[in-house]
Amino acid sequence: MAESVVRLPGGLAAPPPLTLYIHIPWCVRKCPYCDFNSHAQRGTLPEAAYVEALSRDLESALPMIWGRPIEAVFFGGGTPSLFSPEAIDAILTRVRTLTRLNPLAEITLEANPGTFERERFQGYRAAGVNRLSLGIQSFNDDHLRALGRIHSAVEATRAAEAALDLFGSVNLDLMYALPAQDLAQAEADLRRAIALGPQHLSAYHLTLEPNTAFAANPPSLPDDEAAADMQERIEAMLVDAGYQHYETSAFAKPGSHCRHNLNYWLFGDYLGLGAGAHSKLSFHDKILRQARVKHPEDYLRKAGTPEGVSEERRLRRSDLPFEFMMNALRLIDGFDPRLYQERTGLPLSQVEAKLTAAEARGLIEQGPERIRPTLAGQRFLNELLQSFLN
Repeated sequence: MAESVVRLPGGLAAPPPLTLYIHIPWCVRKCPYCDFNSHAQRGTLPEAAYVEALSRDLESALPMIWGRPIEAVFFGGGTPSLFSPEAIDAILTRVRTLTRLNPLAEITLEANPGTFERERFQGYRAAGVNRLSLGIQSFNDDHLRALGRIHSAVEATRAAEAALDLFGSVNLDLMYALPAQDLAQAEADLRRAIALGPQHLSAYHLTLEPNTAFAANPPSLPDDEAAADMQERIEAMLVDAGYQHYETSAFAKPGSHCRHNLNYWLFGDYLGLGAGAHSKLSFHDKILRQARVKHPEDYLRKAGTPEGVSEERRLRRSDLPFEFMMNALRLIDGFDPRLYQERTGLPLSQVEAKLTAAEARGLIEQGPERIRPTLAGQRFLNELLQSFLN
């Protein structure tokens, strides 16, 4: 449970921006590469009970965020689009009632093209969702089958076109280095995505995560050199198409960065509600991390009670350099040096020696206005981050 905490020297002058993450843990079928807290739907979803549990969870968390404006809301999963527009509307109504939700907040909902219905998307828009994130992954039917996806390339295109017609901001998720995929096929996926004209694109390298079906029975994947060629080509094509590469796997048209995720990378605060959701909350003299109970049935019973929080720890002073850099150095443009003290309560001089060492190795660039990873730092991000561990 809670660790002893070292008080932050001087404390935080002001809390960072706050966003809200809401986890919907069910999906139609668990994908073999997925290590998220998601559970295949069996029978009727307990939609009403889960909405009520989220309400209890939010009410119990209010003292920790009292008076703070919420700048963005993100429904993640699982597959949040399994929930009806009426359920999403009920959740957002409760959020608006109990919190200081910014009237201009970005409200994102993740959706699966395999659960697409235009009328359903219209219902989400009416409920207040103003940004849709579609898990496309590929426009190649063979690769979609290999990934265990429930939609086809035609369905993916149809869902993307409808989303772009209904929402002012749309993200398409793609993956590369897929089983038996070659460079030409990765380029073809990207060309189709760019042609649709989304405001935001995410391109993720398929990795074999522990405790997944792919980890137990690994497929044949492109080697490291082929995967690196795909990554370089994807990045170049997106920049040529007018997208800004602003985070390791994220690309946006100007002004279309995902505000919720960007807040993560800038070591902002977020309250996580729902089964297995994580929170990071800052106070004048401490920074707290929490996690909700993971299994949906446990969450339905325990939400809003002390037992509904399965983990709670206060970050130690020695944790903060890695915690901050693990997020901020994912950003291609890095961070303003002043942000380190603003978000950790600690002086940048605390990590000066480690920054200088990383610069000497060619992994970062330092200046009075920015500290950013070099191209080598982006490619060897894990190695760069290791230098900030205790």
